[in-house]
Amino acid sequence: MTTHSAGTPDPATPLPAHRRRLRGDAASTANATPEEILPATPETPTAHEDPLPPSFPPSDGVRAMPPRPEVAGGAAPTVRGAATKGHGAAPHSKVTKPVKGGWLRESVTVMVCALVLSILIKTFLAQAFYIPSGSMENTLAVGDRVMVNKLAPGPFDLDRGDIVVFVDPGGWLGDLPPDARPEWQQTMTEVLTFVGLLPQDAGHHLIKRLIGLPGDTVACCNDAGQLTVNGQAIEEPYLKPGTDPSDVEFKTTVDPDKIWVMGDNRSNSEDSRAHMGQPGGGMVPIKNVVGRAFVVLWPAERIKILNNPETTFANVPEPAL
Repeated sequence: MTTHSAGTPDPATPLPAHRRRLRGDAASTANATPEEILPATPETPTAHEDPLPPSFPPSDGVRAMPPRPEVAGGAAPTVRGAATKGHGAAPHSKVTKPVKGGWLRESVTVMVCALVLSILIKTFLAQAFYIPSGSMENTLAVGDRVMVNKLAPGPFDLDRGDIVVFVDPGGWLGDLPPDARPEWQQTMTEVLTFVGLLPQDAGHHLIKRLIGLPGDTVACCNDAGQLTVNGQAIEEPYLKPGTDPSDVEFKTTVDPDKIWVMGDNRSNSEDSRAHMGQPGGGMVPIKNVVGRAFVVLWPAERIKILNNPETTFANVPEPAL
């Protein structure tokens, strides 16, 4: 048996195609197929091998990696065939059907919450009132709707010059005329007023301007025809044009826990002056005060803020103890 070294091929053993190409042996390549003769091009890689070896450098010096598919919203990529029944299919999301009458329950809930909120606001914070007379002209006109801050008196103090709403201390309004409206209309009005959707009508409430605080001495008139508080004459810009500070002379000292009130239309206002001879001397207990009016809400052309005329009472001294 003849042996050959590792570097000497056996003539009887056919050489591989690439060895035959290196040798340029025409006889060896005569029976080779075109695929064996032509080298594989990088453009047509085989299905099971990388067209470029790991050590082959790309043109830019860094081997480009294929881009990863982007998934919208950061969701996990969909696995093909995952939704196929019997092959790990994801459970279908449960479709919730709308409950019948849901919109009705939501509407009722919103209405109830609104009514409760309105009652709470009317009871503790603010309330609308209707002006039935001309005793506060021209500051307030008949038919005006005013909003009253119910935190004064209370967390906020009352000041001279405030416009206050108070409950009749007794006999100021006299006998009210009977309500001639149908009973159902009266009931509906009472309900809507209670929940705060309608302003409080006159009823047993009055609205005047606060002139004297507890301990103040209010008098009229001095030699110049002016009203005085604790001896200090005051200029009253809120009076209705053409009216005097008072058409009757008086002098009174306000009792503790009471106030002295007067209308801006002094010639047409049955205020504290008109009730001096009655129990209480025309003074209003502070506990009867509902609140301080601070804005006219209606009608639209009369919307305004009811500011306190602070300069009018700025120089009034504190009452003597």
